[in-house]
Amino acid sequence: MKWLLPVLALIAQFFGIICANEMSNPRFMPLAIYLDSPAAVAAWQFELKDRNSAMKVVGIENGGHAAFSRAPYYDRESVADGKATRIVVADYSLADENLLPVGRFHLATLHLMLEGKPDFELRLVTATTPDGSAIDASITLAELNDNPQGRFQ
Repeated sequence: MKWLLPVLALIAQFFGIICANEMSNPRFMPLAIYLDSPAAVAAWQFELKDRNSAMKVVGIENGGHAAFSRAPYYDRESVADGKATRIVVADYSLADENLLPVGRFHLATLHLMLEGKPDFELRLVTATTPDGSAIDASITLAELNDNPQGRFQ
């Protein structure tokens, strides 16, 4: 019976080391954000945060649609400092309505550093038509090159 306590202590220490190693091994993941809209989208904004605080945003790029060809707007200083654990991303286009995206399209790609298991919370703040009317659109995310239908949704 005297050996039981030291064995339990060793087992607890072993599992603590495994958990610490798992949490301290950062990995990088590109995360694609998609918008599905029944109308032409001239402006959009979304917020992404991680309930587990495992994510840091290290970069953001556009989704590739010609109407939104530049990098979207976000807090570049926070990302550059490695402090972006929550991010608000937005963009707009002054293109003619017939050149704006309708249906499902790729908004942006976020490059994340993860330390631990994330629990993403993605929220569409707004999507609007060229005249500023709100659109009842939906937003999803997916690991890039993994499942474009939205793995985490």
